[in-house]
Amino acid sequence: MKILVIGGGGREHAIVMSVKKSKKATEIYCAPGNAGIAQLAECVPIGVMEFDKLVAFAKEKAIDFVIVGPDDPLVGGIVDAMKNAGIKTFGPDKKAAILEGSKAFSKDLMKKYHIPTASYENFDDPALALAYLETAQFPIVLKADGLALGKGVLICQNKEQAVAGVQSIMMDKQFGNAGNTMVIEEFMTGREVSVLSYVDGKVIKTMTSAQDHKRAQDGDQGLNTGGMGTFSPSPFYTREVDEFCKKYIYQPTVDAMAQEGREFKGIIFFGLMLTKDGPKVLEYNARFGDPEAQVVLPRMKNDIIEVMEACVDGTLDQIDLVFEENAAVCVVLASDGYPLHYEKGYEIRGLNNFDGKEDYFCFHAGTKDVDNRIVTNGGRVLGVTATGSNLQEARKKAYAATEWLDFDNKYMRHDIGKAIDEA
Repeated sequence: MKILVIGGGGREHAIVMSVKKSKKATEIYCAPGNAGIAQLAECVPIGVMEFDKLVAFAKEKAIDFVIVGPDDPLVGGIVDAMKNAGIKTFGPDKKAAILEGSKAFSKDLMKKYHIPTASYENFDDPALALAYLETAQFPIVLKADGLALGKGVLICQNKEQAVAGVQSIMMDKQFGNAGNTMVIEEFMTGREVSVLSYVDGKVIKTMTSAQDHKRAQDGDQGLNTGGMGTFSPSPFYTREVDEFCKKYIYQPTVDAMAQEGREFKGIIFFGLMLTKDGPKVLEYNARFGDPEAQVVLPRMKNDIIEVMEACVDGTLDQIDLVFEENAAVCVVLASDGYPLHYEKGYEIRGLNNFDGKEDYFCFHAGTKDVDNRIVTNGGRVLGVTATGSNLQEARKKAYAATEWLDFDNKYMRHDIGKAIDEA
């Protein structure tokens, strides 16, 4: 099969690595890809939102199967465009991708179908949002309704911060049109857990659990980012939690989308909060998480193309999803100053240290090849992942591997997976 992967970050590098292992894949293309992906696939200089060009390329190369990585093209309708051209594509169509594309939609869906989540209100008018804050309890959470690169969530400790947040999201449009509507919801406390799942419209099969670290600085300080590191599995995701979520969250979400005429095929990422009142949904994503994919996919035993085809064909019930009995930790190496202002173009040294090492992976996120030199080209540059027999071993190996790499402006958190020791 000829495979086209759409995207160019660490998530897509992890997907391409898994596709490369598939016995079904004969040729692999990636648009636009990055310097790391280029070592596994043929990269094509087409942007993820250039739908006409992507469809034309898929036709020209007689692509058999398309895998969509990022959220923007999914919410924009790339799956519909590919389907209309007769090209088999993995991912939710535009009607289903609204599960991630609109936080207001997903909150209303959870309320309607009694799926546990934080209490909330939706606002289209900043004046009404400001009036609501007069009697609200703090801390409180403000969320831009639309896509905001994982950064459109503000946790406000008091009314002054919340008022400034409404100004920033709804009036100053810090996140563009994503802030036309805003969700204000109660602040939940507890352990966060991410659970990714494959869905074929009716059947859902969950993958191994993970936990992301969103804040830029150690101790969960600083601004929200796209993710500074992650580990899998989460020791806090117990059998009891799993059974509860399967009964009250996972299957009910799939059934709710079908009931709404928005049959979901692809990946549903459940962001969960393990509260004292039980697990609740923080958010849904309609694709692999980044960097969650970098710790989940290396642990998956299945042929990824077989699983994804089953999702598209509605035969997921025939797949036995199996993961390694091990653990993985990913530490993101970023450009100092991320997620605000940072410089690019610095040469990365030491990448060859990963050659031939089975337990270690270096996923490229923001890199490019300039005159046969791989240089930094983004805020998140590399995802250094290691597997081990347990989380402590994987964490030790991942941090050791970060020392194999060097570039000017290199920055990372030093406490990824520290919660493991508290389990």
